[in-house]
Amino acid sequence: MQKFILKLFPEIMIKGPSAKRQMVGQLYNNLLAILQRINPDIKVRKFSDKMEVLTPRDSLPEVRQRLLDTPGIEQILEVLQFDEMDTIDKIKAKIRELVSEKLRDKTFAVRVKRTGKHSFTSIDIERTVGGHLLANSKAKGVSLKNPDVIVQMELIQDQLNFISTKYKGLSGFPIGTQGDILSLMSGGFDSTVASYLTMKRGIKTHFIFFNLGGMAHEIGVKQVALYLWNKFGSSHKVKFISVAFDDVLTEIFRSTPPTYMGVTLKRLMLIASQKVADSMEIDALVTGESVAQVSSQTLRNLALIDQVTNKLILRPLATMNKPEIISIANDIGTRYFAENMPEYCGVISQNPTTHGSFKRMEKIAQKFNYEVLDKAVQEAQYLSIDEIVDDVANLAPIEVVKDLSKGEFVVIDIRPEDECIQTSCKSIKIPFHKLKIEFEKLPKDQEYLFYCDKGIMSQLHAQYLRDAKGYENIRVYRPD
Repeated sequence: MQKFILKLFPEIMIKGPSAKRQMVGQLYNNLLAILQRINPDIKVRKFSDKMEVLTPRDSLPEVRQRLLDTPGIEQILEVLQFDEMDTIDKIKAKIRELVSEKLRDKTFAVRVKRTGKHSFTSIDIERTVGGHLLANSKAKGVSLKNPDVIVQMELIQDQLNFISTKYKGLSGFPIGTQGDILSLMSGGFDSTVASYLTMKRGIKTHFIFFNLGGMAHEIGVKQVALYLWNKFGSSHKVKFISVAFDDVLTEIFRSTPPTYMGVTLKRLMLIASQKVADSMEIDALVTGESVAQVSSQTLRNLALIDQVTNKLILRPLATMNKPEIISIANDIGTRYFAENMPEYCGVISQNPTTHGSFKRMEKIAQKFNYEVLDKAVQEAQYLSIDEIVDDVANLAPIEVVKDLSKGEFVVIDIRPEDECIQTSCKSIKIPFHKLKIEFEKLPKDQEYLFYCDKGIMSQLHAQYLRDAKGYENIRVYRPD
């Protein structure tokens, strides 16, 4: 059996006795739930200031990674345990056996933490073991300040724990100690990092997705939500809520001036999120907004957006720069997902306002038909996060065409602006928010190519119409 000693997040240790017991107990339960799925023989031991995990060695790599990804753990010590180490002579002989070869041509220092009643002190052990290693190895020498190798051990009564490797843990609080939150998840860099940060802080994080891009977009967001949950939050079941927002988007285009479309969309998302959160008895929402990153995220526009809800809104990225956010996404493994995910919220506004008017916003909001929003919320789909595993698999990508001379095509420009691409083939204009209705009216015996600037939205909408509606005559046009 391999042993790990888990040091708790320091903020847990400074809590009052009741709060500390509750957090330690929650971390213990979380570890049991996560690790016994790997191997039922894994054992978790709970102490007031640490945890111990004993695992069969064939499960070691997976257990190690799970511990690194579990909120509440500050440091992970991979140790070898030896019993009946009740004399310094036994200790020094065992340590020489373990490390003498590793010390060749290197400086070293011995560090000991001792608990219990002994006839010797921690300093006695350090000096005796250090002298023994120096005399019985080919070490360069002892260096107390800057050693090449630190020989570290803990002695608890007559149990010796030799620390072979130390890892930095995730820190944060155990999930389940800080309540629930609903994360507005688009699948891009910002929303995935914001969700990770709330999970790391011990908040049970549910996901709500507003579908503007069809089935393929939804599947992409489900993939990244499932990844985040499985990596950092699988000790607790959470919900994934999908709200179809295509009709809401159509109503925005009908009722809202272009300069206010972005702010209006965010306001409607918050209204819908509040309704869902109320039904789930959740008190707070989290978004990935960062001050001034886009037009809807200026302080004035964020104030306009927050006006529509009485929920607490957490914005953990509020003062982060984009490179900082991307760096975190890279570290946690969501960068690949985010790079292939469109940001729909930013594509519907033309000349968006950066300093909206409260009075004008109030007048614009009155023109919106909220029955459309209510219907979208009522028809929202609720899934347990572990139920979407089969839902995100095996979608074949849409074929991309670069040479228009190899067939007879109609190119459909799905960009929201009025401009239509000019090609050697016939080109028509259908903005993406009208595709659901307008594509059904087109001749079925024609081959169609969807076009947009980056090819992402065209890919997703083509995939939706193929997989959800059964159309096989759609491809994507990406000129060189």
